[in-house]
Amino acid sequence: MRLGVRLGIDPGDARIGVARSDPSGLLATPVETVPRGEGDLDRIAAILEEENAFEIVLGLPRSLSGKEGPAAEKTREFADALARRVAPTPVRLCDERLTTVTAESMLRERGKKGAKRRAVVDQAAAVVILQNALDTEKAQGAPVGEVVMGAQPLAPTEELDQE
Repeated sequence: MRLGVRLGIDPGDARIGVARSDPSGLLATPVETVPRGEGDLDRIAAILEEENAFEIVLGLPRSLSGKEGPAAEKTREFADALARRVAPTPVRLCDERLTTVTAESMLRERGKKGAKRRAVVDQAAAVVILQNALDTEKAQGAPVGEVVMGAQPLAPTEELDQE
């Protein structure tokens, strides 16, 4: 298990939930909800620096069958922009199937209702995404997810191959 703080991100259309792990990489906790729009990437970069995190785990929405649809495409675009903004910090895309449903259920069980639940559900979903990644890494002994290469320039030989 790698040591160090990681950020978990649940990007939505209106809000972005942010969570962090403890330095041992065992437990995810909520940090804040960032409004989606102008300045959102800058705020996430600031949180990354404030928390001294070495990696970002970003939820990738897939259908129950594992296929990617329009929401996954938007998330990949966001992940590319985020990776460019926080380079060289790695950004990993991890499957987030049912995380918002799980987060909603947890908040309902804790008595959060209506507007109060909506205000923190994105943070709770980010916690679920990050905790799943931490638990899976601990069980498998290797980082999970797909590294976003948006910040990486093409090597000269790759540029030639594409012509």
